[in-house]
Amino acid sequence: MTTATALRQQQTEFDAGKAQAFAGKLLGALNNSALILMTSIGHRSGLFDALAGVSPCTAVELAAEADLAERYVREWLAVMTTSGVVDYDPKRGTYLLPAEHAAFLTRAGAPNNIAVSAQMVGVASAVEDEILARFKDGKGLHYHHYGRFHEVMGEHSAQAVAMNLIPHILPLVEGSIGLLQKGIDVIDVGCGAGDALLLLAQQFPKSRFTGIDLCDDAFEVAAETAVRKGLTNLVFKEQDVSTVRSLGAFDLVLAFDAVHDQKDPQAMLTTVRHSLREGGVFLMADIDGSSKLENNISHPLGAYLYMMSTMHCTPVSLAQGGAGLGTMWGVELASEMLGRAGFGKVAMTRLPQNPFDAYFVARP
Repeated sequence: MTTATALRQQQTEFDAGKAQAFAGKLLGALNNSALILMTSIGHRSGLFDALAGVSPCTAVELAAEADLAERYVREWLAVMTTSGVVDYDPKRGTYLLPAEHAAFLTRAGAPNNIAVSAQMVGVASAVEDEILARFKDGKGLHYHHYGRFHEVMGEHSAQAVAMNLIPHILPLVEGSIGLLQKGIDVIDVGCGAGDALLLLAQQFPKSRFTGIDLCDDAFEVAAETAVRKGLTNLVFKEQDVSTVRSLGAFDLVLAFDAVHDQKDPQAMLTTVRHSLREGGVFLMADIDGSSKLENNISHPLGAYLYMMSTMHCTPVSLAQGGAGLGTMWGVELASEMLGRAGFGKVAMTRLPQNPFDAYFVARP
C-alpha cells in the first residue's frame, strides 16, 4: 500500500469516539445557549438582583419580591438549577444564589456583570432571517434593524468603559488626568450611549467634551441628561466621520469599540489624526483578538466574537458600503492601520478590568 493510499484510507475511516465527543460538545453548547438566553431574561427582569437579596427563598417568595408571575419564575429557576447557577434544596423547596455567582450576575456586581453581555445573543438572534438573506445577496444591515442594540451596548459600555475610565483607562495616557483638571478639548468618536462623556463632563468641569455618533438615537438619553444637569461643557452631534477630513482641533480623541464597524475605518483613523492638536493623543479601545484566525482558536471568547462579527459588525459596515473588517480585525491590523494614518508612536496595553478590549495610545 502506497503512502498516498494509506493517507486516503485514514481520511475516510469513521472515528466513532471522535463523533461521540463532538456530539457531546454540541449538546453542551445547546444547553449553554439555553442558559445564556435565560441569563438575559434574569437580568432584564431583575430576577438575579431579587434572588441575591432574598435567597434562600421559594419560587413564590422570589416571584413576589420581583413582582413577576410565579409559574414563569419557577421554570426560570429550573433552568438556573439544572445549569448549576442556583443551589436547590428539595426538602425546603428553596433556591440559593451563591455570592460567588451573584458577583457576575447582578447589577451590584458591576463592572463584572456578565449577564449584561448575555443580552447580545438575543439581540443578534433577532435578525437571523435578515442575516440569512444577506448570506445570499452579500449586502448589509443598518443599526435600526437591531432593536435593543443601542440600549444593550450602552449598558455594556457603562460597565466596561465608564466604570473603568478614570481609575484605569485614562491613566494609560500619562498626565491626562491633570490636563483634564486644567481644561482641554476632548472628543469621543462613536460615543454610543454617551455614559463616559457624562462622567467626564461632571468630573472635569474645566474641560470641554464632544460626542459624535452615526445615530443620534444612540446618545439621545445622554444628551437630555446633560441638559437636565446643566452640563454646558458637553455637546453631542450626529455625524458621519467618513464625510470629513477633520473633526476640529482636540487635545484628546477617544474611540471605544467604534473603529472596526465604520464605513471606512482607515479614513476614520486618518480623520482622527487630522483632528489632533500638536501634542494631542488618540486613545483607542477595540476588540482584543488577532488578525489571524489560527491565533484566535484558543481565544476564550473567540466563537462569541466571531458570531457578533457575522451578525452585527460586518453587516453594519457593509450596509454603509464599507470594508466589513469585522469584529476580529485584530490588533495586528489595527496597529498597521494606525501607522498608515500617520501615528508614528503606538503603544498597546491590555487591562484585566476589561478582557474584551486592547487599548492603543497613539501619537503622531
